[in-house]
Amino acid sequence: MSDQARGDDVYQPQADDGQDPPNDDLDLENTLGERDLDDQMEEGYSPPERPLGVNKFGTTGEEEREGESLDQRLAQEVPDVEPPAGDGIGDLQEGDGEPQERIDGDERAGRLAAADDATGRNTDVFAEDVGIDGGAASAEEAAVHVADDADGGGRRP
Repeated sequence: MSDQARGDDVYQPQADDGQDPPNDDLDLENTLGERDLDDQMEEGYSPPERPLGVNKFGTTGEEEREGESLDQRLAQEVPDVEPPAGDGIGDLQEGDGEPQERIDGDERAGRLAAADDATGRNTDVFAEDVGIDGGAASAEEAAVHVADDADGGGRRP
């Protein structure tokens, strides 16, 4: 290092310091993409977070030498459980597909018009569905969907 590169005993790098220019290619280990290039090791395996077979027969040396009896092996088997035939949804050979339950609010209301208020008070806003008008609804009308009343008395928009 020259004496000119030092000032107040602090290193002052010059324009040409011998460092790599910023447009050099990065090493493969410093890049985020291309995982398969120049990999020395394979990806690791993360085992499940629960102990498997810790309490089973054969985990100790004595049990391993002794061996497991056929009755013990048969007791560990779990029988295959199949659902009963013809009891599932949409399992008919010539069926029309899966039946769909009606979802509350799935049916859209049509045009909304001011309802006739028999009481003469205008404290609340009431509207009634007067049918769909060519499918061109305003944003407010498109946002209104038909739902069941909470008390089960019928359907309301």
